Amino acid sequence: MRIGITCYPSVGGSGVVATELGKLLAERGHIVHFITSGMPFRLGKYYRNIYFHEVDVNGYSVFQYPPYDLTLASRMAQVAVTEKLDVLHVHYAVPHAISAYLAKKMVGDKLKVVTTLHGTDITVLGYDHTLKDIIRFGIEESDAVTAVSNNLIEQTKDLLQVERPIDLVYNFIDKREYYPREMSDVREEFAPNGEKVLIHISNFRPVKRTDDVVRIFHKIKQQVPAKLLMIGEGPELPVVRELAESLGVQQDVIFLGKQDNIACVLSMADLLLLPSEQESFGLVALEAMSCGVPVISSDAGGLPEVVKDGETGFTRPIGDVEGMAQKAVELLLHEGMYETFSRQSMERAYHTFCHEAITKQYEEIYRRVLSAETQSCSK
Repeated sequence: MRIGITCYPSVGGSGVVATELGKLLAERGHIVHFITSGMPFRLGKYYRNIYFHEVDVNGYSVFQYPPYDLTLASRMAQVAVTEKLDVLHVHYAVPHAISAYLAKKMVGDKLKVVTTLHGTDITVLGYDHTLKDIIRFGIEESDAVTAVSNNLIEQTKDLLQVERPIDLVYNFIDKREYYPREMSDVREEFAPNGEKVLIHISNFRPVKRTDDVVRIFHKIKQQVPAKLLMIGEGPELPVVRELAESLGVQQDVIFLGKQDNIACVLSMADLLLLPSEQESFGLVALEAMSCGVPVISSDAGGLPEVVKDGETGFTRPIGDVEGMAQKAVELLLHEGMYETFSRQSMERAYHTFCHEAITKQYEEIYRRVLSAETQSCSK
């Protein structure tokens, strides 16, 4: 098949999943064309069967705001025609599904549109009454729609009253890339006295509740010698630094900024802390589990579908700092339990969220929408 993929190319769960999916589809012999505003950060080198088409937004002075969505639609249509695309797979309902709908109208119904919902387009933008109708339209006019968790499917139906079926296709990890690495030398630099190492990875937005991360760590440290690695950047970073200082743990909280090789960073850790207020899936939890790192998280959104409470970590109500800290201490102090959780984390990551199985799910969806066109033409 000849597949176009549109996503946000910068760092973020949806961009990671879309880019990794494109690479896996190319490995399986499909021709993949990325149509994005910039080079997806997970590409960066030559891959056979993968092509990149940049969306160059027109800065014509009559436009008060650059018309990215219209320029994207035009570029999608151009690529669809010149490269004879079968399917446009877009990640996020707005503006990508709307742009894909316009492109399809320009080139004809043989071009099929598959939309994947990742969360923010529903959990944030879906509450904006100025966007609600167009988000629903983009979903209803797609040939197939997928979502990354059952929780997100239910939110979409409840919030937007969407009637069309939505396929559950979980996010995934490539087990060839995500597995425990030998990082003892580097870990010793951060925890020279054998302290436990906790980790948090996010974009430091309020929804991630990074202040709770520090509060949980503060309580853990009262019972277990520990260090906290904070990975990422964002608007809450100064707040977190100030909180660490006010709680007297600033010497034990280490800020490493953005990191590319997440599997290596995770391999230094004993636990991942993820007390988010909202996660439609929680890709970083899956990445941690694949490296044998159990997860202490909130029960927000799709997280309970990833983190099996009492098996691969623990989930607690949003804001339950005390409960999360207690469960973290329980795991850190009981070696046998920890080893079981670590093993079960990897098993769940490699089987339930295996890259091969998820890629096949997407292929089946592409074939389904294409076969629907064939059946329609034969009638």
